[in-house]
Amino acid sequence: MSKEKNIPDSTKYETFTQEEYMIMKDDLLRPLEKIGKAGKIWIAFLIAVCLAGVVAYYIQETKSKYVTVSLRDYTMWGVYISNFVFFVALSLVGVLMSAVLKLTHFEWYRPLSRIAEVIAVGAIMLAGVSIVAAMGRPDRLYYLVTHGRIQSPIVWDIIVIMTYLATSIILLFIPLIPSLTTCKNHLKHLPKWQLKMYDILSFGWEGTVEQWKILKKTVKILTILVIPLGVSIHTVTAWLFALTLRSEWDSTNFGAYFVSGAFLLGSAAMILATYIFRKAYKLEKYLTEMHFDKLGQVMVLMGLIYAYFNINEYLVPAYKMSGLHANHLLNLFIGEEAPFYWSVVFFGIVVPCILPMFKKMRKPLPLTIIALAVFIAGWWKRYLIVIPGLLTPYLPIQDVPKSWTHYSPSIIEWTIVAATFAAMMLIVTLFSRFFPIISVWEVAEGKLEGKEEIINYK
Repeated sequence: MSKEKNIPDSTKYETFTQEEYMIMKDDLLRPLEKIGKAGKIWIAFLIAVCLAGVVAYYIQETKSKYVTVSLRDYTMWGVYISNFVFFVALSLVGVLMSAVLKLTHFEWYRPLSRIAEVIAVGAIMLAGVSIVAAMGRPDRLYYLVTHGRIQSPIVWDIIVIMTYLATSIILLFIPLIPSLTTCKNHLKHLPKWQLKMYDILSFGWEGTVEQWKILKKTVKILTILVIPLGVSIHTVTAWLFALTLRSEWDSTNFGAYFVSGAFLLGSAAMILATYIFRKAYKLEKYLTEMHFDKLGQVMVLMGLIYAYFNINEYLVPAYKMSGLHANHLLNLFIGEEAPFYWSVVFFGIVVPCILPMFKKMRKPLPLTIIALAVFIAGWWKRYLIVIPGLLTPYLPIQDVPKSWTHYSPSIIEWTIVAATFAAMMLIVTLFSRFFPIISVWEVAEGKLEGKEEIINYK
């Protein structure tokens, strides 16, 4: 018997029987068999929101921007860049849940890895869309790629985004290949075009020992590569702010601050996605309470790390209260933005650091409610990084209309932002309807750890 960790399909083994494997396979492939009425309504709703965003973007680009959006000389980035930073942070969920846990041999990652990877791919794609929405001249995106100057931090961002996107797509696709063969062989009643798609994308996978060796080696290399790439993309995004002449962004802490916040956001996103898939696809047997318990522990750890960098970012400068930075901090602590700021601190840092420490709070429903609060606070936290920073320039704001001293996103801007979230959910939903959202072979491999293993997988 080969010592390779392959997938059971047609031979006897001790504790994980062929019958159990077939039941597991049926459970994990069931969501692909039919889209119910509720699923169709959900997809139609997401498409409608996406189309509304397309219409809003068309209006923004064809009408006067002074009428359609609230962006002005001081808030030239606005809600779009807040959204961009949020999606970049969200994309690190693949690094946290798939790469880090996989390399450190935490076996409970197996049912979660593909969920994390598809979220990461969708998030980085929508981060790019947010950038395009913010550009006053989207036609110049081509010139940014072909004539960009390497001295520009924006070009650094383009490079790491494209590299990270390509790597994440490959990391999602390579482990999917065995599942495509499983879909082709066991879902015969699906439309012919869908079966043909599985056949083409599986690249003739037969599950031989040599193929498994190549697949596992490739996945390991990609897993190692994606960690520095993921950290780099959010670090470079932080540098876009830190290298800009704004007193409140003048920080050497920004890179670590952004990355730690991204990992906290990623843990919240994974809890939400796990709960939704668990309920929608009836996967309680595979996405168990143990996974929520572990994810809650991860959230506490990431929350504490993020709290540490927040102390460095806000309380240390507040101790000195020097220069123009003092105006920004006073505005956040006791000024106009104070209720908003302290709400974000409470729900986005205090809650995830304390509540999941209690075992009862790590049950699926309470932990999901906590994760939702962290997720929402995470978006507004990026808003507070961008907007107050722009409204506290080095030169005083004077001799401009009063409306320029404040920023309130227009309905056009909110519609485009809503469309990016709808597109994100549409990507994840459609993926889960055409491909197994939980990897059959990875879960089975985990059950066979240290036991008899099988070569053939068809």
